[in-house]
Amino acid sequence: MDRTSATDVLICGAGAAGLTLGIDLARRGVSFRIIEKLEVPFAGSRGKGIKPRTQEIFEDLQVVDRVVAAGGIYPPDREYRSDGSFQDSADPLSSPTPTEPYLLPLMVPQFLTEGVLRTRLAELGAQVEFATELIGFEQEQESVTAQVKSATGLESIRASFLVGADGGRSFVRHALGIDFPGKTLGVRAVVADVIVDGLSNDVWHRWGDGDMARQIFLCPLRRTEMFQIQGPVPMEGDVDLSPEGLTELIAVRTARRDIIVREVRWASAFQMNARLAGKYRQGRIFICGDAAHVHPPTGGQGLNTSIQDAYNLGWKLAAVLGGAPDSLLDTYEEERRPIAQDMLGLTTKLLQALRERGDMHRGKEVQQLGLGYPGLSLALNAAARDGKLLAAGDRAPDALLQGRAGQSLRAFGLFKGPHWTLLGYHAPQETSIAARHNLHVHQIGAAGDVLDSSGALREAYGLRPGDWVLVRPDGYVGAIVDSTNLPRLEEYLQGVGLARTTAAGTS
Repeated sequence: MDRTSATDVLICGAGAAGLTLGIDLARRGVSFRIIEKLEVPFAGSRGKGIKPRTQEIFEDLQVVDRVVAAGGIYPPDREYRSDGSFQDSADPLSSPTPTEPYLLPLMVPQFLTEGVLRTRLAELGAQVEFATELIGFEQEQESVTAQVKSATGLESIRASFLVGADGGRSFVRHALGIDFPGKTLGVRAVVADVIVDGLSNDVWHRWGDGDMARQIFLCPLRRTEMFQIQGPVPMEGDVDLSPEGLTELIAVRTARRDIIVREVRWASAFQMNARLAGKYRQGRIFICGDAAHVHPPTGGQGLNTSIQDAYNLGWKLAAVLGGAPDSLLDTYEEERRPIAQDMLGLTTKLLQALRERGDMHRGKEVQQLGLGYPGLSLALNAAARDGKLLAAGDRAPDALLQGRAGQSLRAFGLFKGPHWTLLGYHAPQETSIAARHNLHVHQIGAAGDVLDSSGALREAYGLRPGDWVLVRPDGYVGAIVDSTNLPRLEEYLQGVGLARTTAAGTS
């Protein structure tokens, strides 16, 4: 007889999206299981770019320093000419600011990023169940019953919710019959992690920019002994991914016989696609990450968008399990699907630039700091404000502050954790919001617990005395209201599951 068990959330897939979701649920005390059909963790460098917005998320999940230690900033580009000469160049580096503390492009091989996330998951008391495959599921009104297969046999898992974070060929998406429209982009590429002789590891070596028949890049992977090979190959035919085959590919593209591939750690030949799922939710079942959208690798948006999907979904699942209205879960697709659609347009545009000009520059548009949800269901603007100022739905900026005890504070420090944060800016004491579970309230000003002596918060958020700013658990502004609109704020809090507590006290 099959074994049976129960949990709140079953996560299918233990890549970056599934791991992020698991960490977020674990720190909220939500029961979950995370299964992965692979027998061992993914071993490739594929999604190696960590964008500034994702670094902010990693700070909140308490892994950013470990991720930085596992990688480094991107090396300069070395572009080789047909005569063998070369020119070195680098994208200009932007200095971090008090409102945007992470602006350096970070390169970390995907297998190292996922290793850090698994370690954090273990610290929170959970682990990935490898060699465990989802083979079927049935959805009822109040739950989902999933059938999984592992070395110990078959098991039925009854979960309140199922999340498919199981990649571009998602079993969950296919089983639900969700459309995955898009297109093949007419580019097939090799990506391989190799040990190579004959190249320095302090630059990103590039040949044949703008010529898809000759183009090949070898990028040193920080904190490892490996290089990542990237290069387009013909759409048809076999590709030799052995050390000898990749050595020959390099020789043909570079006219150099001194670059020798000694070992191949991981390799793939794939056709680039741009696809977006028709929907992200079907009842109690969700898809996220590559199961919901696949991108060409240009611009490094895929892994980052996937992590941010999970970061958006995690707190909403926990809130609904805790009593918030089920309609809150509809905002996951409302917010995240347009982001993926925009990112698909960006990565496709960057791929075209790479094909035509060899242009690999990583501008501000790929940092993902400007993404947000203004004008959508969870954005409440109820204060007189200039249209150029920060609005509800925007990313909540960082700011340097001071505690009343004299210590330095950051706005991000106030936000860190699974809670909501409410800031009252020089708000009259009589307008204070009642305490409730999972809401941290801070009064900013002479009579409050936090000081904004330099005016950094006022400037970053465009605040006036009496304004209240509600920051969501995922670091976006949920609401900006003035003291005359506090009933609307109370209504908002109820709608996201932050019910008023019966006993008075501090948050």
